Amino acid sequence: MALLVEKSTSGREYKVKDMSQADFGRLEIELAEVEMPGLMASRTEFGPSQPFRGAKITGSLHMNIQTAVLIETLTALGAEVRWCSSNVFSTQDHAAAAIARDSAAVFAWKGETLQEYWWCIERALDWGPGGGPDLIIGDGGDATLLIHEGVKAEEEFAKNGTIPDPTSTNNVDFQLVLTIIKASLMTDPLRYTKMKERLVGVSAITGVNRLYQMQANGTLIFPVININNDTFTKKEIDNLYGCRHSLPYGLMTATNFMIAGKVVLVAGYGDVGKGCAASMKQAGARVIVTEDDPTLALQATMEGFQVFPLEDVVSNVDIFVTTTGKKDIIMVDHMLKMKNNAIVCNIGHLDNEIDMHGLKTFPGVERITIKPQSDRWPQTDRWVFPDTNSGIIVLAEGRLMNLGCATGHPSFVMSCSFTNQVIAQLELWNERSSGKYEKKVYVLPKHLDEKVAALHLGKLGAKLTKLTKDQADYISVPVEGPYKPAHYRY
Repeated sequence: MALLVEKSTSGREYKVKDMSQADFGRLEIELAEVEMPGLMASRTEFGPSQPFRGAKITGSLHMNIQTAVLIETLTALGAEVRWCSSNVFSTQDHAAAAIARDSAAVFAWKGETLQEYWWCIERALDWGPGGGPDLIIGDGGDATLLIHEGVKAEEEFAKNGTIPDPTSTNNVDFQLVLTIIKASLMTDPLRYTKMKERLVGVSAITGVNRLYQMQANGTLIFPVININNDTFTKKEIDNLYGCRHSLPYGLMTATNFMIAGKVVLVAGYGDVGKGCAASMKQAGARVIVTEDDPTLALQATMEGFQVFPLEDVVSNVDIFVTTTGKKDIIMVDHMLKMKNNAIVCNIGHLDNEIDMHGLKTFPGVERITIKPQSDRWPQTDRWVFPDTNSGIIVLAEGRLMNLGCATGHPSFVMSCSFTNQVIAQLELWNERSSGKYEKKVYVLPKHLDEKVAALHLGKLGAKLTKLTKDQADYISVPVEGPYKPAHYRY
């Protein structure tokens, strides 16, 4: 695809695959709105006051139907929005077309190359000579990484004329980051510095470990609200219940193999792993869990799962699912020992968990694309090793399979997650001049977590019990909440 920015009839910039799909996208967005009560309630509560008037928001997050409802909630509250995806396979092209036509600048399509992916991020951050966005919604942290690396390079360039060298790293993504920054130095040596000075803050989902490390070493350049940890309505509703739904959906879409009777290994028993293990057990699989945390391992055994290291069981497993949020979980040496046609997939973090580089560069390995990535098919490849003539099936090239092979979490689940995003963005924007938020990583307070939960109860037909004053005093909480202390873990 030619990397040229296009413009809608209203003058809005975009780059999507097929604008003729916009009507289809609009129909699905309207269906999703009914299933996303938190976002629709946010429009009702905050829309009349237009709290985001004047705010420029960049989003780097899966460009699907549910994200479209988030984008249009932000615009309904007064924001101007530019968006890109955070995964080369996760865009739904009809959703991108509808948003590009109707409400925001979008740069995303399904099946982007890595070069196209980073071009889209750069376009989403490009607000012209004004300096960049006021706020960022990030998933994976790539947009914030580009700004941090850009600022660092501009400081070095101003100090001694140093220009980034893309050949200094073997990491393909980082090579592209350095290439982008090198080019920008030639046209505007303060581009990312101006972004830093304008940026109010970021609300982040995944990739927050990198941000905590920046905070620890003093290199974080803006405030961050982390809505992935210690926020029940994101951390558990999204990670646990969302993955419980979308893992089997992705597996069946990609392969339609029987799950019942198979041996499934779930690497990691955090919230994502718990949801995945539960769904596989409910589908009739025999489930093994790998875990390095003794507390989580104990939880897994108490739920009836076997807990073993990967090396002990690798040759007996039919389906491998990585969920850890760490790196280098399934390596090519493990793959060589797997059954013929064992399925390998990741639903954990980015593309760090499965050794795709080792697989792609293994001498003599043959890649057979069974289903190419498209609107109709998920990316499904069989990799055949030369000595054994047997192979494994890898889904979505090791990236998040529930987005690469399915449509992600259900709309209701994403309503919980995205309502947190709206509230976090409002908090950062409303407090932008107060000094409340320093260059640190924060979490949403408990009362806002409870607010997000309450907004979704009506859709499920649930009604809360009201505490009396005596009851509230007895457990030392306000009648109106929050009902649990900040340290409470659900």
